[in-house]
Amino acid sequence: MSETAQPGLSDNGAAAISYVTFLPAIIFLVLPPYNASAYVRFHAWQSILFNVLACAISLGAGMVLAMTVFFAPYTFLVLSRLIWLCWVLIWIFCVINAFNGKRFKLPLLGAIAEKQAGA
Repeated sequence: MSETAQPGLSDNGAAAISYVTFLPAIIFLVLPPYNASAYVRFHAWQSILFNVLACAISLGAGMVLAMTVFFAPYTFLVLSRLIWLCWVLIWIFCVINAFNGKRFKLPLLGAIAEKQAGA
C-alpha cells in the first residue's frame, strides 16, 4: 500500500522558513494546519523573539558605536560587522536545527517561545 503525500510544507520545512523573517513566522502562527503543530509554533515564536532581540541590540550597539566613529573609525566598522556576523551565525544554526527536526532553544528566548507556543 502506498502512502499519499499531504500537500503543503512539512513541519520541519515550515519551522525552518519561519526563521527567514518575522513575516513567515506570523503567517505560520495564524495559518492552519501549521498553527496546530507545537513544533512549528515554537520555532515561529523563537524566530519572532530572536528578530526583535537582534534589532534592539543592533540598534543600541549601533548608537554606541556611532559615538566612537570620530575617535576610532575602523573600530566602528569592525565591531558592527562582528555583531552582524554573530546574528547571521545564530540564524543559520537555528534554521539548520529546525529543518533537521531539532527543538534547539536559544538561551532565555527558547523558554519564552516554548511558553508562548504552549509546547
